[in-house]
Amino acid sequence: MEIMFFEVLYLLISALLVALSFLNEKSAKFILLLYTLFTAAAILYSRHRLNVQRNDETNLNKKRIVSLMNAINSYVVIWSEDGNMFLMNNKLKEMLKPEVLEWQSQDILPILFPQGFVNYGKSGMMLSGVKEFPLESRYGTLYVSWSSSVLIFGNDDTDRMIISIGFDITENKVIRQQLNKTNNLLAAKEKHYSLAMNLSEIGIILNEHCDEYFTISKELMDMLGIRTESIRIDAFIDLIHKDDRMMFESYLKSARSNTLRIDHSNSMDLRIRSYDGKYRWYAFRYRNSPNGQYGMPVIGGAIIDISKDKEKDYLIERMAYIDEITGIYNRNKLVINGAEIYECCKILELSYWVIVFDIDNFHIINDTCGYSKGNQMLKEFSDILYKKKGKSGFAARVGGDNFALIVQDYGDPNAPIVLAQEIQEEIANIGREHDFKQNISCSAGYSRMPADGEDFITVFERAEFALSTGDKKRSLVMFDTRVHDSILNTAALERSLAESIDSGELALYYPPKISIKTKKVMGVEALIRWIKPDGTVIAPKYFVPIAENSHLITRIGEFVMDEACRQNKMWQSMGLPPIVMSINLTSEDFYQKDVKQFIQEKLMETGLDPEWLEI
Repeated sequence: MEIMFFEVLYLLISALLVALSFLNEKSAKFILLLYTLFTAAAILYSRHRLNVQRNDETNLNKKRIVSLMNAINSYVVIWSEDGNMFLMNNKLKEMLKPEVLEWQSQDILPILFPQGFVNYGKSGMMLSGVKEFPLESRYGTLYVSWSSSVLIFGNDDTDRMIISIGFDITENKVIRQQLNKTNNLLAAKEKHYSLAMNLSEIGIILNEHCDEYFTISKELMDMLGIRTESIRIDAFIDLIHKDDRMMFESYLKSARSNTLRIDHSNSMDLRIRSYDGKYRWYAFRYRNSPNGQYGMPVIGGAIIDISKDKEKDYLIERMAYIDEITGIYNRNKLVINGAEIYECCKILELSYWVIVFDIDNFHIINDTCGYSKGNQMLKEFSDILYKKKGKSGFAARVGGDNFALIVQDYGDPNAPIVLAQEIQEEIANIGREHDFKQNISCSAGYSRMPADGEDFITVFERAEFALSTGDKKRSLVMFDTRVHDSILNTAALERSLAESIDSGELALYYPPKISIKTKKVMGVEALIRWIKPDGTVIAPKYFVPIAENSHLITRIGEFVMDEACRQNKMWQSMGLPPIVMSINLTSEDFYQKDVKQFIQEKLMETGLDPEWLEI
């Protein structure tokens, strides 16, 4: 506004002087001189006002820049290459040592940047990317990352300054140094680990993400002839021998469901197809470790070639687990493998049949044909079972002429019957081919695993129990819990009955025998009752058959004879009229050679006259 006023005033005065010079020609030269002086003064004043205005604008811009610099939460410095201009924000001032703040700008710049940076700044070195420099501050050595740009003032490039913004990267620098150090240590350890793994020939498989792939080590790649560092889990399982896959699949399911004990080491021996296409024995050692990053269990472990050890152990294992006559596994191996299959059934939710066979009347073959023929029969019968066991089954000679077969249950309840009938037919054919003097047959009992027992031994014993309940040759009997419990109850009742004889729980009752004609008592009949300690009375029809089958009936007969004779003699001693005591004997009693002598002895012991005893 002030400049416009001055320009208008200048124009008015100029117009006035020109008008005066026309009106007064005598004073024209003087007026022209005045006009020249006035113009020169106007020019000088205009320049002065322009400089003042520019300085005001510069100071205002500086204040704005300083305010903006202080608003930035980083180190900021604005400086000119000639050193005439140098501004720092408060954050940078607070970081520098107090004595540095009193220095000249040309002395502070080398503190912020290397001397070569300052000298080379005009050519644009400081604009060629981010620069990192150490900085000695009042807090110690810091590392600052500087990023610089050019600020241009005016319409040309001559009036320019440089703004540098610094970020404290000390913590990142320290972390980066630690990471580099750690990486170097890890690289060294990895080198040592790789060397150790190569020397020890240990392979590694890992699955850390619960996906469908195993990551495998170079050592395992060489062992198995795998060309890639990862392999699908199902493809790896295909490399495992079919008889060992169930154990490995059981481990996988347990690991994925996180049911394995944490940090507990386990191992299993597996046959895996190797680089040469042959199966070799490997020990798979594993432990369930949680993955902190993904919250999933780490699946995998170490794989070690133990084929040489297996060769050394073969003779020992053959002596311990192979039946000498048939060449198949024996009862010891059956118990071990059966327990493993039982655990796999529970984990993988599978079911297996346990079938126990017995060659009918095998002792007759030995007696009539000789032991060599008998052994030949056992060998050929074991061959039949081995052929029938299937891919995941198991066959063993339990002892004598008893064999066991474990086969998978695929949901058909008639499958074990069909299988046993096929075996019966084949063994009959063997008898005909070798011209045995009698028909060869076998019987079987079977149970389901794990449904029929809390462990393998229980399931196996129940299959044996089912076999024992068969009442004829070529019988096929499935384990029945009701039959089993009934027999167990009978056995328990038999034990209790034996104890009751010794503990005095048996008692005689004497119902009278009345004559129809005279209406008088002719005698009494001694009837036995079992009275348990709780007062329960058990009738003879429940325990006498058990006593007859277990030969306890003889002891009960002795008790009845002794007690009845004693009681009758006591009544006579009390002055009561003599009566006949009737006692019932069982068929078992009459098979005794000394039954007559036994009765005579009891009469003599009690003093009862024989005429008062009726059998």
